[in-house]
This record gives sequence, C-alpha cells and structure tokens, in this order.
Amino acid sequence: MTYIIAEPCIGTKDASCVEVCPVDCIYEAGDMYFIHPDECIDCGACEPECPVQAIFPDTDVPPEWTGYVEKNKVHFEGKP
Repeated sequence: MTYIIAEPCIGTKDASCVEVCPVDCIYEAGDMYFIHPDECIDCGACEPECPVQAIFPDTDVPPEWTGYVEKNKVHFEGKP
C-alpha cells in the first residue's frame, strides 16, 4: 500500500504533509503534491496533517478521485 494525494490538494497545496513525512517522499509538482510510491514507508503520518483531507491509502481513494492513483503512478514513471 502507498498513499495518494487527490483533487482537494489542487489549489490548496498546504505543506503540512511534507513537514511531517519522515522519509521526504512528498514532492511538489505544479498545482499539487505527489507521494513517491517507492519511497513511501506507509507510516500514515501525512494523512491526518492534510487540512483538506486529500491524502488516502491507495486502496481507499474515494470513487470520484480514483484517477489520481494512476496520475500519481504516471508522475513517477521513469524517475528514480
């Protein structure tokens, strides 16, 4: 399991999640943040810190935002 940042992040981009991540796996990209799936240790520290409730385990993303699972994957394809 990894965590996904979904649509509520767009336009808000509050960095609270970045500040609490113990492995620095949350990256800013354009209008939102992304969590690197290979670097995330699934600790869940970021989820309660998000003021707009945009962070979900990849298995619990609300149906209207499931496209963000693929968007996150594509964002990191080919990146170390």
